[in-house]
Amino acid sequence: MDNKAPRVTLRQWAVFAAIAQSETTTAAGEALGLSQSAVSAALAELESTLGHPLFDRHARRLHLNALGRQLLPQAQALLDHADALEHATAQPNVRLKLAASSTIGNYVLPALLAGFRHDIAPDSQLDVLIGNTQDVVDAVQHFEVDIGLIEGTCRGEALEIETWIDDEMVIVAAPGHPLTQGTEPVSHAALREAGWLMREPGSGTRELIDSRIASVVGPLYVALELGHSEAIQRTVAAGYGISCLSRHVVADALRDGRLVEVNSGLPRIARPLLIVRHRDKHPTHGLTQFIDMLRGYRADSKKFTQRTSAI
Repeated sequence: MDNKAPRVTLRQWAVFAAIAQSETTTAAGEALGLSQSAVSAALAELESTLGHPLFDRHARRLHLNALGRQLLPQAQALLDHADALEHATAQPNVRLKLAASSTIGNYVLPALLAGFRHDIAPDSQLDVLIGNTQDVVDAVQHFEVDIGLIEGTCRGEALEIETWIDDEMVIVAAPGHPLTQGTEPVSHAALREAGWLMREPGSGTRELIDSRIASVVGPLYVALELGHSEAIQRTVAAGYGISCLSRHVVADALRDGRLVEVNSGLPRIARPLLIVRHRDKHPTHGLTQFIDMLRGYRADSKKFTQRTSAI
């Protein structure tokens, strides 16, 4: 007679993680290439082996209970290790899933991705999700990506947050806008009433404007909300109000005269760009290479800032 305790299989943990993400056995089966009945059976076996349910059932959806939430990071880490072992033997190429907030994803990351592929991992496969800061944080917390790059701030007990580089913000308007005329700083009242173009709530840019500008000059008149910094830049250049955007976003428009900096009289506004990881995410070799590249870029950026400040 075999008295060994039954063991949980890797497949059962994979089923558990897939259900945790999709909240239905049908969707989990589609993600794993299994039938709905096979997924249900694997979950039943897992819960029977553990002696405890892992989900609360409600309205045909499965929601993690307290034990399920406790086990998910460890299960995901186990699956990540297994995936890393498989790819190390069968496919040595680097595969990374990244998430970046809008400014970083559109204006900073492209050159870094090209450099990583050209200089470090020529056969790498890089998938990039671009959203606002909250979208990126959510993706990291739910193990949907390997690493996130955000502007603004974030919190989370499960997150490892590392300051990356500074991002200078500038208030801009079209060349003919009234706030661009004259040499004296514009008044706080004029800034309040100018008609601001803003990113949506949840955006790091919106958060910064609220905390660093509106908190000083008073509530701003929001004339228009747009979900993309490029759309804001083009609309401001067309003569519709003013905005505060990353210098990365407006550098070309300032250089060719489509936009002009507004002399606000406010102190220099800069925000940290952050590297965000889940503390239970297994750091694969490719991820370690990518983080090392980001840190190298940070060191180069600091040297450049020091040189320009000395001029």
